[in-house]
Amino acid sequence: MSKNIVLIGLMGSGKTTVGKLLAQKLDKKFIDTDEWIENEEKISINEIFSRFGESCFRNLETDILKKICLSGNQIISTGGGIVEKPQNIDILKKKGIVFYLYAPVEELYQRIKNEKNRPLLNNDAPKWALENLLKKREKFYELCDIKIDTTDKNVDQITSEIIEKFENYD
Repeated sequence: MSKNIVLIGLMGSGKTTVGKLLAQKLDKKFIDTDEWIENEEKISINEIFSRFGESCFRNLETDILKKICLSGNQIISTGGGIVEKPQNIDILKKKGIVFYLYAPVEELYQRIKNEKNRPLLNNDAPKWALENLLKKREKFYELCDIKIDTTDKNVDQITSEIIEKFENYD
């Protein structure tokens, strides 16, 4: 069974876009953990956050990961905060190679500033919130197997870099 390719990183880093292209190029199944949760729970991420809180959502992420990671040969795009539970990183690393898609806060903000489906940025200072999320999560993102700087790169360049590093990973 081939290992999974797991994409972690802050919102706007390109996990879903890159993940879909990787799945297409490598003929692997694409899984977005946020999408999976919405389908399983029949409710949006925004609604889970507002009705049940972030900790409930984080527990759902862990439950979903345990199911998803029973299989290999997948491209898994995770929610940006999935790394906040160390248990999740362990689950992902057992069956996959974890890639951290990195970009500076300014670039991430430019990519997502007009999106309304980001519950952690629904406030008066979204850029500041993004900076704080990165400070809070960076030590967890750095536990990845491979860090990919996505700054000033297009989706094809990022995808090619991941494929090359995945194929050469021992």
